[in-house]
Amino acid sequence: MDTDPRTEVAIDAAKRGADHASARFRTELDIEQKGDAIDLVTEVDRETQRRVISTIRERFPDDAVVGEEEDELKTVPESGYAWIIDPIDGTQNYTRGAREWVTSVAVVKDQTPIAAVNVSPETGDTYIATEEGVERNGRPISVNDESNTSAFLVSSTLRYQDGDRPGIERLAGDIFGTFGEMRKLGTTQLTLSRLADGSIDAVVGLDEHPNAWDTVAGVYLVKRAGGTVTDLHGNNWGPGQPGLVASNGRAHDEVLEAAQAAFEATQ
Repeated sequence: MDTDPRTEVAIDAAKRGADHASARFRTELDIEQKGDAIDLVTEVDRETQRRVISTIRERFPDDAVVGEEEDELKTVPESGYAWIIDPIDGTQNYTRGAREWVTSVAVVKDQTPIAAVNVSPETGDTYIATEEGVERNGRPISVNDESNTSAFLVSSTLRYQDGDRPGIERLAGDIFGTFGEMRKLGTTQLTLSRLADGSIDAVVGLDEHPNAWDTVAGVYLVKRAGGTVTDLHGNNWGPGQPGLVASNGRAHDEVLEAAQAAFEATQ
């Protein structure tokens, strides 16, 4: 695969971070609430992010870093190299002993991805995307070719809070009325990774301002795997754009229409 030095560092950093988090998985944790009752952070999140950043800084000390925890940047710079890190995407799953969480690292230049790595140690999967392609555990992957909407497996990344309920109800109604099934993994990065490997058919997120660390790596995986990713207006997705609608590309307009109707229900 790609031998760009930043690609190699992204892989190394993500694996080192995931190894650290995995070693503490299902042990006693110090858990804090960042916002509401399900917006959690642990000392392992912070330790893992520091380990990832330390690995990056050894080779590229002057690159910008965008990270979920602590005092790192929270938006992606318009120019130059930037690393986008989520030390544990799926912290609530992690704290409950559920296996669905990943350590995510992406590197971009002028907001264009160079490489993305999502390591899911408890499921045994490592996803890597570069300009040359995308793989899981060393083997090429691609989105599936399902086109029958009644068989579509659609995953939502919505957080089930009071303000989201009208949109969730509308989205669920549209999905069950038009598509085959609706799922929620509790980790956006792993959800997008599974769209990239063909396990699911579409992903819908309604956040007006999705965080870069929740999205950039997974979006790049999907695109390199042949999928389609837009914002809620149907425009090509990029950091800072509203919402996220991703699919295998076979029935994207139908998925987008359901997402738009659900978003309107929240306004």
